[in-house]
Amino acid sequence: LAEAGEANVFGTDAIVSAIMAAPRAVNSWDIIVRREGGRLYFDKRDNTSFDFLTVNESAHEPPEDDKESINSASSLSQEATFINQNFSQQILVGGGKHKFSEPNPFQSPGESVASIAYKYRRWDLGENKIIVRCEIDGAMKGKDDQVQLMTVKALNEYDSRLGGVDWRQKLDSQRGAVLATELKNNANKLAKWTVQSMLAGTEQIRMGYVSRAHPKDCYTHVILGTQLYKPRDFAAQMNLNMTNAWGILKGIVDLFMAFPEGKYLLLKDPNKPMIRIYEVPPQSSKVRTLRKLITPLHRTTTKT
Repeated sequence: LAEAGEANVFGTDAIVSAIMAAPRAVNSWDIIVRREGGRLYFDKRDNTSFDFLTVNESAHEPPEDDKESINSASSLSQEATFINQNFSQQILVGGGKHKFSEPNPFQSPGESVASIAYKYRRWDLGENKIIVRCEIDGAMKGKDDQVQLMTVKALNEYDSRLGGVDWRQKLDSQRGAVLATELKNNANKLAKWTVQSMLAGTEQIRMGYVSRAHPKDCYTHVILGTQLYKPRDFAAQMNLNMTNAWGILKGIVDLFMAFPEGKYLLLKDPNKPMIRIYEVPPQSSKVRTLRKLITPLHRTTTKT
C-alpha cells in the first residue's frame, strides 16, 4: 500500500485508537513513529505492555502495583488480556465461517490461527491520507439475514467488594448501573474499544461480563452475560466525541510531518495530561533524549 502510494500515514487500530482516546488515558504508554520518504509509520516497541489491557485505570482507587498480589495492576492487566483473547474465540460458533475476499495475511498454509479478520481502511486527513489496519472479531446475521460485523470485548470483575457493584447480583436487574461503573473506572479502555469498532466499521460491539469463579482465583472465570451495543450509541453514552478524536489524530500527524525524517518516540506522560516526543538516534533500540517536545493534549485538541 505504501509503495502504491495509497496513503502516506500507516498504523493499526490499537495504536490509532490510543492516540485518539489520549485525553482519557491515566497510565503511561508509548509509540514509535518513523518518518521515512515522506511517509509516517506508527508502530509499537517490542516487549512492552502496550498490548495489555488496563483494569480500573481511571477508578478513584486504582489497583496498586504490588507484584506479589494477584490484584496488582500488572497482574490484573495480564488477566484482562487473557480473558479477552479467550472470550473472543469462545463466543464464536464453528462451522459457518464468514469468509472475506482475501485470506488472512498472517496465516501460513496449513497453519491454524485465531479466528480474526483484518480490514484496511483509508481516511483523508487534509493534506495527508491514513490507512489503518483494523481487526474484526466476528460476524452475525441480522435482519433479513444480512451479515453484521462485530467487535468482541470483555469486561472483567476480580473482586465485587472493590468494584463497587456486585455483578452476580446486579447484572440482570441493574445492567445500566454496572455499565456506568465501568465507564467511570475504565474510561480509557472503553473509549479505545469504541474507537476501534468505529474504525473497523463494525455494526455491533459484543460486550462480555466475565467474573472470577472465586475472588482469590485468577485463573478460573465465569461468563455472567453478554450485551450488544451499537458503536455510535455507545460512544454517545460515554460522551466520546469522534470529531474531537479525529482532530487529535490529525494534529499529531501534522506535527510529525513537520519534523525531519527520522525515528521518534511518542510518550504519554505518566504524571501529567500531556504527551512528550523524543527523537531516537539512528541504529539504536534505546531512546535517548536528543530533543524533547512537550505538547499538552489540550493544545492540540478541544477537551472532551
